[in-house]
Formats: sequence, C-alpha cells, structure tokens
Amino acid sequence: MANKTKLEYIWLDGNPEMQGLRSKTRIESDFSGKLEDCPMWSFDGSSTGQAEGFSSDCLLKPVAIYPDPGRRNAFLVMTEVLNADGTAHVTNGRAEIEDEDNDFWFGFEQEYFLWDVEKDKPLGFPEQGYPEPQGSYYCSVGAKNAYGRHIVEEHMDLCIDAGINIEGINAEVAAGQWEFQCFAKGAKQAGDEIWVARYLLERTAEKYEVAINYHCKPVKGDWNGSGMHANFSNTLLRTSGKKEDYDRVCESFGASPEVIKAHIDVYGPHNELRLTGLHETQSIDQFSYGVSDRGASIRIPIITVEKGWKGWLEDRRPNSAADPYKVAAQIIRTVKSAG
Repeated sequence: MANKTKLEYIWLDGNPEMQGLRSKTRIESDFSGKLEDCPMWSFDGSSTGQAEGFSSDCLLKPVAIYPDPGRRNAFLVMTEVLNADGTAHVTNGRAEIEDEDNDFWFGFEQEYFLWDVEKDKPLGFPEQGYPEPQGSYYCSVGAKNAYGRHIVEEHMDLCIDAGINIEGINAEVAAGQWEFQCFAKGAKQAGDEIWVARYLLERTAEKYEVAINYHCKPVKGDWNGSGMHANFSNTLLRTSGKKEDYDRVCESFGASPEVIKAHIDVYGPHNELRLTGLHETQSIDQFSYGVSDRGASIRIPIITVEKGWKGWLEDRRPNSAADPYKVAAQIIRTVKSAG
C-alpha cells in the first residue's frame, strides 16, 4: 500500500488591512519530501478576497517546505499566489523582492499578544480594569508576570522541529505580550520563515482556545505596542568598515517624504497608534537614526560599531501586522538606491 503524506498548503489571502493565513491539506502518495515534487494547486479566490466569482481560480505555487511536527506524515508548504495565467497576483508581496542572489540577510523580531477570546483582552488582564502597570512583565518569570508560557514554549519547539531558524523568544513589556525572532540569509527565505512560524503559532494557540493578536496597539493607554523590527544587512554593511557608508545608507531611508511614506505604507496598519515617540519609538512623521538609539527610526547596533562598522541595521518602524515580504522588498529598494 502506498505511503500517504499530508501537505498543508499555506498562502496569504486578500485582506486589505493585514493579509491573513489560509491553508488546506493535500494528500499525496509516496511523496519524496522535496519542494520540487510539490505540485501546483489552486483555490477559490472569490472566498479570500482575491478574485471575482465568475473567474475565481487562483494558483498556489510552492516556494518552501518544512516538516510539520504537529501532524503525522506531514509537511508545511509555503506558497505564492498566482493568477490563472501564472503571473504574480497583486497580493503576492514575495514576488516584489529583488534579492535573487540572497545578498540581503534579514532577522525579524515578531511581537504579538496572546488574546483571551472570551474576555476580548490579553492573557493576564482581569475581567474589569487592568493588571499592574508595565515594569514587571518584560523577560519575566512567575505566574504573576508571565502569561501563556505553555503556548510560547510549545510553539518554539515546533519551529525548531520544523527546521525554522528561530533564534529566541522572550516575554515582552506588556502583560500577555511575547516575541520570537527568526533569521535567514535571503529576504524571501526570511519572509517564508516568519509566515510559517506565524502559522504554527496560530495553530498552536487555537488548541488552547487562545487567539493571536497582531494589531500594533490593541490596548490603549500606557501599554507598549507590538512591532516587527527588521534587522538587515547586505555585503556592503557586513564588510564596509566605514561610518560614511552607514551614514549614506541610513540617510537614504529619510531622503525625502516620498521615501519615508513608501516605507510606512508597507510597515503595517494603524502604525500612527504605535509610532508616537513614546514606548521606544520615533514619531511616525519624523525620521532619525543613531547608534544604540531605540527611540530612532533606524538603530545602528553598538556591536556593529564595535566590530569596526561591519554588521547590520535595525529598522524599528515595521509593526507586528506588517508583511515581512513587503517590508524586505522596500528595504532592499532603498538600500540599493544608496549605491
């Protein structure tokens, strides 16, 4: 009897605010486990905001594959959405990335809130009012400070078992807020890993009837928002050895109001609620950069300076709901414009 393998095809839908994850399972016989043996597939785009009902077929092109540690005999298959004629769909941010030689490396810091669906509040928030003010939750331990660790730990193990290059986790500044970090040598791969890690996080939390809230400012008041800081480098930044090169690249990000807007447009919805100049952010209508400055738009890590201006930069403006593909594509365009 033929061996049966589950292939979970994952794609991004057409939600205009934050593209959501969609997936469906395909059963294959005697599957090799290789990406090139994942067939093209299709779905009803009229049900995901990506097509009209009279011409609803969209294609799924497999672009990355990972073992699925949460299911028997299974793989996770990240896909790009194509039109019926094989061209990239307008919602396909991955197709915008110009990094065919993988010269750009990205590390994304994905923040999020674990969300109590019954209370419609973060885990750790009481029925009425608020928990203790911020101060004790960041990198915390103990039942009075850390909420939902079982979900976060399980998710981390699943990512490791899937072969995702997850580099760490930590409790964040607000109650019920957490972060994980992923890194890849290549912009497309970095985006793939964040999206598949998000998928595993959603599916893991679903088991505990907890939601994942990616809104950049889901709790009003003196509570930190959620970001997806983008750490990036290319050969120039990794090998330069010159402060002037770093200044030139950083200044290209603030070269004009049009350039600043091009970044903010893909850095996630409602960012004006998060980029206020408070809670370790720069105001959305200003641009700045500085060494070790977490209140700047772009931070130059101190380790980059200590290594003789050889390292990376951190764009702190992307928020938790941003599409890592589109963030990477815009950063690459700007860095290339700096020469």
